[in-house]
Order: sequence, then structure tokens, then C-alpha cells
Amino acid sequence: MKMATQAVRLFRKMDGLFAVYKPQGVHWKLVRDTIESNFLKALNSSPPAAPRREVQFQLLSSGENSTSKELILSPSMVPSLADHPLVTGPQFHKVHVGVGHRLDAFSSGVLVLGVGKGNSVLENLCKSHVTRDYTIEGEFGKATDNFSHTGRVIEKTTYDHITHDKLERVLAMLQGSNQKALITYSQVELQTQEAYELAARGLLYPDGKSPPILTGLRCIKFNPPHFTLEVRCVNETQKYLRKLIHEVGLELRASAVCTKVRRTRDGPFKVENALTRQHWTADSVLQAINHFRKTARKIRKSGMYMQSNVRMTLDADTREQTQSEHMSGVRDVLSDMILERETPGEPNEGRTKN
Repeated sequence: MKMATQAVRLFRKMDGLFAVYKPQGVHWKLVRDTIESNFLKALNSSPPAAPRREVQFQLLSSGENSTSKELILSPSMVPSLADHPLVTGPQFHKVHVGVGHRLDAFSSGVLVLGVGKGNSVLENLCKSHVTRDYTIEGEFGKATDNFSHTGRVIEKTTYDHITHDKLERVLAMLQGSNQKALITYSQVELQTQEAYELAARGLLYPDGKSPPILTGLRCIKFNPPHFTLEVRCVNETQKYLRKLIHEVGLELRASAVCTKVRRTRDGPFKVENALTRQHWTADSVLQAINHFRKTARKIRKSGMYMQSNVRMTLDADTREQTQSEHMSGVRDVLSDMILERETPGEPNEGRTKN
């Protein structure tokens, strides 16, 4: 009976969140399907349960020699063929793996997945407005119809006049405008002590739906015509990030295309914790799930605040107070995530000083 529950015990352990590294040029659906297939192989390759035994009667000769013609029924215990794997087929046919913030086929980096109850936690992760970090590479001198170097070239410009200082000024201007939008969508009174403390700790987040907002933007490599930006943002898409490179080129009175988009962090999930393709196995995933089990509990806790509908039935004054408590609870959870992510003495990456 011990072997009969081995696959079931393995299936029960597949419950939580983990992160993989999606290669460039690979669709996220292929990543998910590959991991689901590896899970099924691991489950169905586990030793099968011991077959049930049944009583079978056989006709045997009753004589002491082979010339006797009298027959008797002799009972014996034999394995039941109804429980044979070739008859029953595989024990597991489907393991659902959910995908968090998706990456398009032309982007690479951290992709958070969930299995079991982790699929519901993924919804909380998407609603908690955690920031994500990207490394974006661009090239000055041309513009395309899809803002990527693979698109159709529609314009060519010179870029000799672009300097590192000019680029930094444009990035500071873009971040300043996004900072104003962040305060607007955070639903926090600008002239309060709470707004000052949240802004100082980097805990201002949009309340509800908002357009893409940059919370950090800086240049980490400048070698014209090539340059690399480090971006911290919320509610973004990869198309928006490619368009950002295009807008940077326009602000510098030139043109630019995006050559690479790489996500290095999705909330508490960092690129160094992401499983590469050769580690998309059941054993490696189970280790990653155990590593992020505490993080998953915090994300689930933040989702409990998000799903509170009590304020919908209260009067206006009470509703405003409940909303403030609701956002305070969410920020407390996000603050815990940030404190875990940033080690003491480590600079706050991706933020540009105004």
C-alpha cells in the first residue's frame, strides 16, 4: 500500500508558486505545456500500486499419477489483470499550470507560474500591483513600424549629437512625469504625512486600474548607437516598453528601436531564482515551490485585503475610512516583500534622483 500512494503524494506536493526563465523567441504557452508534460511524466512514471489479488480456481488432476482422470478445483491467489497499467492507462491525465504576468514571444526573463492552489495566488499577485524590473536594449539611428529592430524600417536619422548627459536628462524628465501619474492614481492625499512617508519608502502604488507607470528609469550602458536602460514599472506591457525606447529617441531629436526586452524581476521573484530550461523538471520545481512557500503566503494575504467588499455596503464616510485601512494593509504586505528583496546596504535599483 506504500507504493500505491507514491504518485498521489507527489501530486499533492505540486502546490504553490515558482519562477522559470523564458527564453527569447519561445511563446509562453510552449513553456507552460512543456512543464505540464514534465509533471505528467514524473507522476505516471512513479511505481504503480500493487495490483489487487483475486481468487482463481483451476482444474487439477486428483490422482497421484498422470493416468488419473478425476479432476478437482484448486483455489489460488493471482494478480488481477484489471489493475494492470496496460489496462488502466496512465493514472494522471492533466496537471493545470497557471501563468502570471505574461511575456510575449520576443521577450525573455522571469515568468511566474503556479500549480495547484498556487493558481489562485497568481490572481492575487496580478492584483497586488507589485513592480517589475526590466533590462531594455535600444539602438539609435532608425525607427520601425513596431518599435522593434525586427520591424520594417520607416525612418533613419543621425545620432552623433546624442550624449550620455542628454540621455539622462530625458530619462529624468520621463520619470518625473510618471511620478506625478503615480501619485494621481495612488489615491493618497498629496499634502499628508502618509504620502510623504510612502513616497520616501517607495511604497506608492496605483489603487485600481491605471495606465503603465514607470517608478524607476536609468541608463546602465551607453555606447552609441547602442544603449541599455534599467526600468522599474507597474501595469506595463512589453509593447509599451518598446514604445518607450521610441519615445526616448524622439525626445533626443533622433530615432531609436528596441533590440531586446528582458524581465529581471517580477515582484519578489528574481532572475537568479528562475529555473532555466534544463531544470523544468518535477524535482527542481518542487524545490522552487518550497523556496517560495513563505512568499506565496504573503501574496495570498495581500489578496485577502484586495477581495474585501465590506466598504460597498457602508456610508460614504465609513467607506473612505475602510478604503484607507484596506490600502494600508496592502502596503504593509508589499513593504514586507520589499524588505525581504532588498538586503541591508543595497541601493534601491532602478530609481533616478530628480
